[in-house]
Amino acid sequence: METTIQVPDSVDRVPVYGVGERNLKMIREALGVNLTAREGTVRVLGEGEAVNAASLVLDTLIRATGRGVTMNRQQVMDAIAEAGWQAAKSHRPGQAAREDEAAANGERMSVYAGGRPVTAKSPNQQAYLDAIRSHDLVFGIGPAGTGKTYLAVAAGINLLKSGRVKKLVLARPAVEAGEKLGFLPGDQFAKVNPYLRPLLDALHDMMDFATIKRFIANDVVEISPLAYMRGRTLNDAAIILDEAQNTTRGQMQMFLTRMGQRSKMVITGDTTQIDLPEPGESGLIDAARRLRRVPGVAMCALDTSDVVRHELVQRIIEAYTDAPAVREPPGVNRG
Repeated sequence: METTIQVPDSVDRVPVYGVGERNLKMIREALGVNLTAREGTVRVLGEGEAVNAASLVLDTLIRATGRGVTMNRQQVMDAIAEAGWQAAKSHRPGQAAREDEAAANGERMSVYAGGRPVTAKSPNQQAYLDAIRSHDLVFGIGPAGTGKTYLAVAAGINLLKSGRVKKLVLARPAVEAGEKLGFLPGDQFAKVNPYLRPLLDALHDMMDFATIKRFIANDVVEISPLAYMRGRTLNDAAIILDEAQNTTRGQMQMFLTRMGQRSKMVITGDTTQIDLPEPGESGLIDAARRLRRVPGVAMCALDTSDVVRHELVQRIIEAYTDAPAVREPPGVNRG
């Protein structure tokens, strides 16, 4: 399919195309269309749905420029995302209706990465997302690869994007997984960055680098070790504590009491991977026991059936869960 968009003579082309045709490049890369501009004419070639979406974005840019508004990079990305959904509705009304129903039921969460939604992959994951939507404090407990951290971050970003919170706070205890890493050089962030890397990985799946950098610089997104939470009150925030099995009882109590007005808090952890010197002192286990019957608190359990990583991860978890610990290689005779 091919279409041509005409930029009126009264509209400045630079804000429409972007500096160095940046906006046209974003549309081209995000929607997979062949797009060329010559003087005041933009030619769009590609699949029907993508061409319609590109036309909608260009129309949005033209109308905004005509009003004297220059759209920034994030606004253009949001326009591309919205246009993609609008084009899908016109081309696939049945599927669009199902997607709208899924959004209304909390089954689909819009994030910043080109409008690509995040959805639950299992009934337990959907129950987890439903709990985050309907409760202010949620515990997501389960083995590696079940999406407990990823979905929590997606839910937090969705709350941020929709304006229901003003800040996203991601925290993690700085506990080594069975290895002594010794002295780490660098400034404060450089020292704790290795511990916070999994949270950054989830963010990079849902936001482009420029948006992450801007949000961190403006304190909209904060990634922090648990130790720096003491003494704070977090209002209008989505707050996520990852790897909570490695908190002590005192740390967990301290973190839980950071919740301020109009905030949501999600605690994630895996009770089979406790790296504390005394596993019995895990704050996650203690909190799950103390708070399981407290009104307003949701406890969500995920299991191996919810693993969404490589299929071998599920088998590995099952092998370690079902088999007794082997201290010596088979066949070793110590007599």
